[in-house]
Amino acid sequence: MSKSKISVSRVVELGGREATVLENTNLRVMIDDIGGMIPECSGRRDGDWINAHWMPWFRSNGGKPYSDAEHGSFWKASLLYHIAGSFPCVPNFGPGHILNGVTMPPHGWTANQTWRYVTSASDEATGAAWTLSVMESPDEAFPLSFSRIDVLLPEQAVHYTSLKVKNRGTANLDICAAWHNVLGAPFLHQGCRISGAAQRWMTPPPGGEFDTTTRLALGAEFPSLAKAPLLRGGKVDISQVSAPTGYTDFAAGAIPRSASLSWFAAINPFLKMVYLSFSPGPALAGEDDIVLYFNNLWMQYGGRPFTPWAPYEGGPDLTYCLGLENSVSAYAYGLEFARETGSLMGNPVTVTIPAMGHKTLRSGVLYAPYLGTSLDEGIGIVHGEESRIICSGREMSFFNADPLFKVLKKLESHHV
Repeated sequence: MSKSKISVSRVVELGGREATVLENTNLRVMIDDIGGMIPECSGRRDGDWINAHWMPWFRSNGGKPYSDAEHGSFWKASLLYHIAGSFPCVPNFGPGHILNGVTMPPHGWTANQTWRYVTSASDEATGAAWTLSVMESPDEAFPLSFSRIDVLLPEQAVHYTSLKVKNRGTANLDICAAWHNVLGAPFLHQGCRISGAAQRWMTPPPGGEFDTTTRLALGAEFPSLAKAPLLRGGKVDISQVSAPTGYTDFAAGAIPRSASLSWFAAINPFLKMVYLSFSPGPALAGEDDIVLYFNNLWMQYGGRPFTPWAPYEGGPDLTYCLGLENSVSAYAYGLEFARETGSLMGNPVTVTIPAMGHKTLRSGVLYAPYLGTSLDEGIGIVHGEESRIICSGREMSFFNADPLFKVLKKLESHHV
């Protein structure tokens, strides 16, 4: 990769949404203040920018604030009015519900409230471009504070994020946390390959949003994405992205406790590009790390004949996207369900934020071209070293990166 000029700027994007853009020669990301949505994660391929992230056809771009009275009948929730690409889900991962008198919106406050932009700059010592934003819980019965640093580094095609969750209260709080990464056109294509660190998989039990949309058997465990059980019998390989099927499915995969990195990837063998999210794995995580113990695969290949996925109730689902979500949660069934469940496939489904303390979710997204056919059939192993990530497929591919998050931690120490 050539030496890159790196920049950070404030913009107003489509729909009048205020946002921050981080850019270097290899990668460009746009981060909305509303919900922390990242509608753009564009990488370079043969000189062209190619966006990997999902931009829903139904995303509102009229510039009006969400009103349940005016918009609720179609969008159903503020989250779906603004949803796009990747976004953080804390302290809830799943449907909205009331927990001990506290209203938990779908996928948590971090995905729904507006982040307050604080500052952005370029760091001379590291060459990083970064931006800082903050948020407070709207309910003092659940007294959390959030601070977020987004970073690009020169010579890399990686977007780093630090999300610090502080507990201002006098009692410990058990929460869920997730990064809800969703891929769409032009990156997403039939024949893309899906790989993850998980080695055990389960579909959610009956009683949730996938009951009427699934082609997969519910409440079933299986050893690999290549052997997912079908509702009507037989098996299907869900490691390969299919054409629209008329179904919407979900599967959760448990990250082994021995893993040094939690990771999830999609490979487009036609564009020769890889999209890989990563965070500290159970084996190497520090005491202050929020560990994402699960890969969650959301296959939105049709199956939702209702708005906003369809243009009218009973109409055709026009939405084709792929969620490569990473979480500490019980499927995507919400915080209350996770607290009641306790663990899943041997992994915890909540993380405790100690009273008057904090924990931090550190993550990266690598989006870059690869050489030849090295990753065409997927990734078997991802290994992080001091200054690079190694992906093993047919052959090994090497990418400049900071998988130990050293620069991110340095910026945290100075600015959060």
